[in-house]
Amino acid sequence: MDNLITLVIATRNNGKTAEIADLLKDHPVKIKNLTDFGPIPIIEEDGKTFDENAYKKAAFASRVLGFSALADDSGLLVEALSGAPGVFSARYSGENASDEMRCLKLLSEIKGKTNRKAVFECVISVAVPSGNALTYQGRCEGVIAEAPSGINGFGYDPIFYYPPFKKTFAEMSMEEKSSVSHRGKALNELKSEFDKVLVWIEQNMLKPDKFKVRPGCEKIDIEIL
Repeated sequence: MDNLITLVIATRNNGKTAEIADLLKDHPVKIKNLTDFGPIPIIEEDGKTFDENAYKKAAFASRVLGFSALADDSGLLVEALSGAPGVFSARYSGENASDEMRCLKLLSEIKGKTNRKAVFECVISVAVPSGNALTYQGRCEGVIAEAPSGINGFGYDPIFYYPPFKKTFAEMSMEEKSSVSHRGKALNELKSEFDKVLVWIEQNMLKPDKFKVRPGCEKIDIEIL
């Protein structure tokens, strides 16, 4: 491919953008995120599953901006809390809560419980303006630490302990985390066939004068052969 394909990461989280950019650095793609554009309406993440939310964010960003877009929705499911915070992971302590506040709230909720098993799950959606999308998934099992530890990463990383490495996600390097994390697994699956994904994007992009929401556009499952 002679020209770089622009892929918008539908987030304003620079840490998440950096992880994705690092994984795709060897491919002919220009990575941007929402901070590279003007004001964009906030999408309400009201889906009942990670899949629904990821697709909603990717499809909206792609239609509005006219580029292919990638969005993920991920969360922490704690067994002793009946799967909470789940799809509400980012809003567990309120809309404007910091990562530290979310971690402390979860630690207070699980305090005294012997079962500290938890799973991080991630769904990634890559969408084009027509509404067509590709979906990738990943998960990672671990336990909730007794207290936050580590300075890397973001979100619940300081309290998610991964036994095989004897570290929390926040204690890992980006390379270590990407090799085992839920988002890393989903992205590595995407990366393994990314050349085909770029061809799919090129084939499914609309011409600039046709960038508009098309009535009846729905997600479709695409299998890359």
